[in-house]
Amino acid sequence: MPESVSRVQESETEVLRRRVAELEARLSSVTAERDKLRRAYEQLKEQMELLRRRIYVAKAERVDARQLELEFAEKKAALEKLAEELGIPLQPVDDDEPRRPRPKPKGRRNLREIELPEERIELLDVTKEGRAERIGFEESCRLGHRRGGPVRIVVAPATYKETDESTGETKIETVPVPREIVRRSMLAPSMVAHLLYSKYGLGLPFYRQEENLRRQGIEHDRGTMCRCAEDVGATLGAIVIAAAKEAKETAFCLSTDATGVLIQPAPLADGGRQACRKGHFFVVLADRDHVFFEYKPKHTSDAVCEMFRGYSGYIQADAHAIYDALFRGKATTGPPPQEVACWSHCRRHFWEAACAKYPLGREALLRIQNLFRIDQSWAEPRRASAMRSETRSFVPSSTSSSHGRASNTVA
Repeated sequence: MPESVSRVQESETEVLRRRVAELEARLSSVTAERDKLRRAYEQLKEQMELLRRRIYVAKAERVDARQLELEFAEKKAALEKLAEELGIPLQPVDDDEPRRPRPKPKGRRNLREIELPEERIELLDVTKEGRAERIGFEESCRLGHRRGGPVRIVVAPATYKETDESTGETKIETVPVPREIVRRSMLAPSMVAHLLYSKYGLGLPFYRQEENLRRQGIEHDRGTMCRCAEDVGATLGAIVIAAAKEAKETAFCLSTDATGVLIQPAPLADGGRQACRKGHFFVVLADRDHVFFEYKPKHTSDAVCEMFRGYSGYIQADAHAIYDALFRGKATTGPPPQEVACWSHCRRHFWEAACAKYPLGREALLRIQNLFRIDQSWAEPRRASAMRSETRSFVPSSTSSSHGRASNTVA
């Protein structure tokens, strides 16, 4: 009897051990599957957050946000399903990026609060001086530039009070301010010239100029600089048009070349973005007087003929086929312009022949090199003469000003 009981107990114990081992194996499998699902859940969360950020970044870049939004919706649905299986409460995702409150406009900046050197310009009416009573000035400040940094320029037109002796009426008049290129601007012409030269002459972007001014305590955003540059370009464009007209009428030789650039077109009516298109910028040198840049959407004979229409002098260009129509007289009713070929383009073929060990190629390279050497000898005296002329023009004069200091005048 005791032996049968012990056998039953051993068999039950063995069954329990097998059951425990089976449950432990199942638990480890379920735990591994749970960990795998949790990792997938975290990956989906990261992917969804990445897609959400890419959607908002795409609004400012050339990316089609509609495809990203579809991917985002698919990932979000998979994430919700996985969270439901795991029993994890899914936190609501705010699709709208938090927007910073728009700062209130502060009005025109008071340049008198900034520590700057000051220059004063008083506008007087010589016809009223001594005849009418000057009662004051209407002062306004401009931000100018002098060698060494920015300055505060105070423009002070005088105000006069004049009384009519016959009627006894009193009339108050203020001297009108001269017309400005940029109307109602805080920038004086000297600062406008400095900003534009820094950008287009030195290659310094407006945002870096904005940072440079901020370090000096001056707040002037690059958006205002862009609008100022646009106004100046629109105003002074008439000078460029007149110079181009004069060059076509009087220039001895026009040298030209083109380079391709990528142009981002305007968005479509539905807000979609278009792929970049290729345009072309032509540079034209008119003797030693002018350098023009002109944009053309296509690199064709029609574009070249339109650009040089009416010119019948010499044109230096490469041997591209688009210039053939120009030299045949398609762009003028009189004699066609004369072609001046480019030695550098011609030299390439002789260089290839010399590399292939043709004697004719080596001989041509030597002769072209002699031509370049002669041209260089002619250019150096002209350059030295020009430098001497500039040196004489900018030598400070020895005359003294009324304050007893030498005045640096330009001769």
